[in-house]
Amino acid sequence: MIFTEMEQGDYEQLVFCQDKASGLKAIICIHDTTLGPALGGIRFWNYEHEDEAITDVLRLAKGMTYKNAAAGLNLGGGKAVVIGDASKDKSEAFFRSLGRYINNLGGRYIAAEDVGTTVEDMDYIYQETDYVCGVSEAYGSSGNPSPFTALGLFVATQRTAKEAFGSDDLTGKTVSVQGVGNVAYSLCKHLHEAGAKLIVTDINDKAVQRAVDDFGATAVGLDEIYSVEADIFAPCALGGILNDDTIPELKVKAICGSANNQLLDIEKHGKALQDRGIVYAPDYVVNSGGVINVADELEGYNKERATAKVKEVYNQLDKIFTIAKDENISPQHAADHLAESRIKAIQNVKSVYSQTDKNILSGRK
Repeated sequence: MIFTEMEQGDYEQLVFCQDKASGLKAIICIHDTTLGPALGGIRFWNYEHEDEAITDVLRLAKGMTYKNAAAGLNLGGGKAVVIGDASKDKSEAFFRSLGRYINNLGGRYIAAEDVGTTVEDMDYIYQETDYVCGVSEAYGSSGNPSPFTALGLFVATQRTAKEAFGSDDLTGKTVSVQGVGNVAYSLCKHLHEAGAKLIVTDINDKAVQRAVDDFGATAVGLDEIYSVEADIFAPCALGGILNDDTIPELKVKAICGSANNQLLDIEKHGKALQDRGIVYAPDYVVNSGGVINVADELEGYNKERATAKVKEVYNQLDKIFTIAKDENISPQHAADHLAESRIKAIQNVKSVYSQTDKNILSGRK
């Protein structure tokens, strides 16, 4: 029922890509290009079933539409997922094959790094197409986007703290961090330097120990992270972790993390957080720093300009919290309204007939 699902979510395009020689099995999804070409990362994941990969790429592509729109970027939303084990299935041929598929889309989709992919992988894709961001700095690009995602997450944490506690000063605040990968490690560094105390967990014991050694963090078990006493919870690992089981356990006043799709059910669990008086910062706004940074490459990359844009996440979140209070809706719905209203406004602009849209005289003599 792929077409039914695409129609319900108003998706534009779903592309299946395979290359027997390299082992490539990938799906590219373009959700909406109203604001511009669809930009989104390539996720490399060992999906158990193909339908799981399809569901994920549809969900992630739509999320990029909202993320890019809410961030004020002139970009639509898209995503690619690769089915496989990132630790052993990668090769130059693999990514160059994917690069050719991306190139054949003619710029409708622009790739970038995501879970399971690296700058080096983007470099291979760049050998086949210009429609990729986040390649090595040697090519005049921005390189690894993780530090910028972390910077956006940090300023978002400051604004969330202001909403919950009346001040964006994080001195003495305790932040519980779920997942200590590249983005979250950089976040921990920012938080530590800002005077915050850290509680961390991760399936990777070495990543946890690194945070303990470098920032004096307290380590807890994977399931303990939900019930620890803290001021702010930062989910930076898997999605769907705010649900019927975990929300009752929370002992925090605010949630601000980089994980995608943290609410298992947006309506139900967004309301559950509201009912408990927990401030929730919408994830796709909070984690938009990386895409804001790589999008700057499309104008000719300037690090200072990109950094300034990423710091604007603070002000975007300020708008969202204001809309939420003024309209008495959840911050998640406020973010959605902000994104949807921008897309709708541009759709109206594009509805005006232009001779460049279709030359009705083409072919006539």
